[in-house]
Amino acid sequence: MPLSVTERAVLDKIDEDALVELARSLVRAHGQNPPGEEATTVAVLASAAAELGLDINEMPVQQGRDNLRITLRGGDGPGLLLLGHTDVVPVGEGWTRDPFGGVVEDGRLYGRGASDMKGGLAACLSAMAALRGAGLRGAVELAALIDEEENGLGIRAYVGSATGQWLGCITAEPTDLAPIIGARGAAYLRVDVHGTACHAGNPDDGANAIYGAAAVVSEIERMHAELANRPHPLLGPATWSVGQIQGGSGGSVVPAECTVVADRRLLPDEAGADVLDSLRGRIQALRLAERGLSVEVSMPMEMPPFETPLESPLTRTVAAALADAGGPTVTPGGWTAACDGGFVAREFGVPVVVLGPGSVAEQAHRPDESVAIDELIIAARTYALSALRLLS
Repeated sequence: MPLSVTERAVLDKIDEDALVELARSLVRAHGQNPPGEEATTVAVLASAAAELGLDINEMPVQQGRDNLRITLRGGDGPGLLLLGHTDVVPVGEGWTRDPFGGVVEDGRLYGRGASDMKGGLAACLSAMAALRGAGLRGAVELAALIDEEENGLGIRAYVGSATGQWLGCITAEPTDLAPIIGARGAAYLRVDVHGTACHAGNPDDGANAIYGAAAVVSEIERMHAELANRPHPLLGPATWSVGQIQGGSGGSVVPAECTVVADRRLLPDEAGADVLDSLRGRIQALRLAERGLSVEVSMPMEMPPFETPLESPLTRTVAAALADAGGPTVTPGGWTAACDGGFVAREFGVPVVVLGPGSVAEQAHRPDESVAIDELIIAARTYALSALRLLS
């Protein structure tokens, strides 16, 4: 659609050089998690927001690990929430560039977090800077949270304390600038199998916890196969994946302990508690107690799924803003990854769209991670237009 005079004025205020420099500064700020080094990233983002005259509120979650809320004040009506995280995964091996150098080459910014999601944070703040003085009827808030890559401590603290009223939430995770209106959730399930140790020369004197764990793994594999027959129209089927097994102390000892950790991806109509109960029931049916084994099943982490209607005002506004900002014209779709937006949808009852610069499939968590400068600019323009149209 043709841009209005007001919309053109806002887009003209997006400082592209400042956007790139902020993204570079954020990449240089490290933020690896584990161990939880978000403080430097928070400091860079807070300093930039202060220079823009935006309201800043740092909220401690753990020692040295603060959530950051940056607010552009508006009227008394419901506002727009922009959501992101300040942690990045550890650097790992295989880099050919300095992972925290913030180098720009051939139109791309390189470094850990460039795509996931320092670039998205920079685009959000640049959009908020351009919206100053636009007369919005509600606030725009950027919630930059810790610990998204590990246990979700930041989003859990945020939804437990936030008081704002929101028309919607845009989560600035890397989506190749595609609007995502549905995402699977994720739950980590832990199964601890307890047996009895003995000398391996007489294994029947003990109860082998690894054998019990092997039965649990086979059962999880069967459960995964069953889920393939019940796909969601947007997100495909829910899934199980065993990612870790740990047990035993040596080849000559029958193991008394073994732990299995599995990932269960959740569909929008599923809750982690129900999955936990189902797994307990399936393990109970294995009758491991008759083999001298006991089992404990727990769920250390759950990230909720979400689904936003295709015809919702938020979906239609963001998709149109993306096209008008110079981005791709694509049909909003689903995402196999999980993100903090699911908590916002579940706890606040707020529609969520995930859209951001970079690629979760091709760039995030990889050596030589990068994001296109053009995508940073389009993302900032999209966020600004979306806020202006929702809140004017």
